[in-house]
Order: sequence, then C-alpha cells, then structure tokens
Amino acid sequence: MESAANTLVLEALRHNTWATKRLLEFCRSLRGDQLASAGVGTYGGILATFHHIIRADAGYVSRIIGVPRSALASSESADFDVHDKAVDETARLWEQYLAQPVDADQLLILDEGAYEAPASVLVAQALHHGNAHREQVCSILTGLGFEPPDVQAWAWADATGRGHERTPDR
Repeated sequence: MESAANTLVLEALRHNTWATKRLLEFCRSLRGDQLASAGVGTYGGILATFHHIIRADAGYVSRIIGVPRSALASSESADFDVHDKAVDETARLWEQYLAQPVDADQLLILDEGAYEAPASVLVAQALHHGNAHREQVCSILTGLGFEPPDVQAWAWADATGRGHERTPDR
C-alpha cells in the first residue's frame, strides 16, 4: 500500500503524463516542417523537444529504480504511436515505484559518477523538466498560429474528474 505522500507525488506525475500525451495528440496532425519548427529559446523543434522530454522522463525513473531506460523511450522516431507507448511505459514505472515505500533520500550517482543527488531531486526535476519543455512546445505552436491545448493541472483536474467549477448551490 502506497503512502499518502507517494499518492501525492504520483498524482503530480500522472498530470505530467497526461499533459505530455495531450500535447502529443494535438501535434499528431502537424506537417513535418511544422514539427521541425523551433522557437527562440527552445530546446529544438517540436519533435526534437518531445524526444528530449520522453527520453529524460524515462531516464529519471529508470535511474531511481535501477533499470535500463526503455528502447522505446530512446527512440527518435517520428511515429507518435511510439512516443505514446514510451510515455505509457514510463508512467507504469512511476506507478510501480510509488506503489511501495520509497526512500526520498536514496542517494543516486548520476552523469557517469560526476554528480550525486537524492531520489527526491530526480522526482522534482522530472516534474519541472516536463513542464518547462511542454511550454516550449506550446510557444512554438503559438508562433505557428495554433492555439495549443491547455495542459495545466487545472485542465487535467477537469478532464479526470479531480476538480470542477462549483455552482452556487454546492
């Protein structure tokens, strides 16, 4: 049985997954030149940024639980189905990890031994990283004349029934 703290973190990671998948779905219909478009100050084009988000997310959880990063997450495919599967696979690893008691202070040796940090830092980085790069994709989409989907936690809460507008009689 997971702890209340694990559930709280898991919900934040579920938003992370939902937001990436929602943005991926929106971008499925873009042309190749649009997917390659890069904005000022972004990681790269839309597709390159998705590769980066997905690869990094899988890397964070893989390092914490001590398994190799999935081949799906390492793919630089233009196939959105491959990206969806990689995001789902990473979400399952987070679910597995947080279904048990965790040691937030578990020390991890990273970057080929050049850096160390506790597991809690990697979780925080996973959440920050996804948000930062999804906003870059949204910025590129806006520059291309599209209205990007709302990927905020509020939209996730509405979409999943975790939140809703109150009416005066509630």
